Amino acid sequence: MPDCKKLDPFVTPYVDGQLDAADRAEVDAHLRACPPCHARVVVEQSVHDLLSTRKQALKRECAPAALRTRCAGAARADLKVRTTTTTEVGTTTDGVVQAFRPAIGGLFRPAFWRARIRPLALAASLVLVVGGAFLYGVTDRSNRIMAAELVADHVKCFGLNRVLSTQQQASIVEGAMASSFGWQMRLPERPQQIGLELVGARPCLYGEGRVAHIMYRHNGHPVSVFMLPRTVRPSDLIDIMGHEAAIWPSGDHTFVLVAREPRAEVERMASFVHAALR
Repeated sequence: MPDCKKLDPFVTPYVDGQLDAADRAEVDAHLRACPPCHARVVVEQSVHDLLSTRKQALKRECAPAALRTRCAGAARADLKVRTTTTTEVGTTTDGVVQAFRPAIGGLFRPAFWRARIRPLALAASLVLVVGGAFLYGVTDRSNRIMAAELVADHVKCFGLNRVLSTQQQASIVEGAMASSFGWQMRLPERPQQIGLELVGARPCLYGEGRVAHIMYRHNGHPVSVFMLPRTVRPSDLIDIMGHEAAIWPSGDHTFVLVAREPRAEVERMASFVHAALR
């Protein structure tokens, strides 16, 4: 299945578990070789699992009026941006487009943005709509639901990082954690000894509020360390949507390390981070 477009009709039945063994094996092979398609399926699987878990509640609960207003505003803003962009690109002279093209490479190609932004938009929608409307009473009881939300954030944030190519120094990350969360932390020293390279940090949202998100690469592969403030969860190791999520408490914080790597490697990284972060 070399052409990603051929994956489209298989995604929903794949997530729903309705493919026969041969088709499922073919999709699995494609996902192992194609990070953008894997990210898309991870997010759709997250939505599927979250909605399945809350099926009964979804039948009787409605999104708050404030959330409906925010979603409507976001939709209007998105429509305005797309309309403005289409108009501007459509009326720009060929000379101007040619002048900018060397600097931005393939950014004018719609396929470039579809491949990178679609999974991010799905993940953002998952966190905002499903998380904001229905999960406040669920994530505090289910490590698995919490892990699914954090996997979605992991995919979304590293997708954005691939587009923006940002990288922050340890001192910047430590300062951001202190100002945003009042967390006077020190990042692990010499992370390179186990193959970790710091990418940066950002605050993220999940069902119970804001979490700190520290981003690494482990031998080139994305790794996220989340800190949930004022939350104490039991230790756990969860296989969720092709990722491993290692969970452990420390004081009045809970930490979650997310990576798409073998369980033994995730346990080794979690042990290293656990020994350094408090």
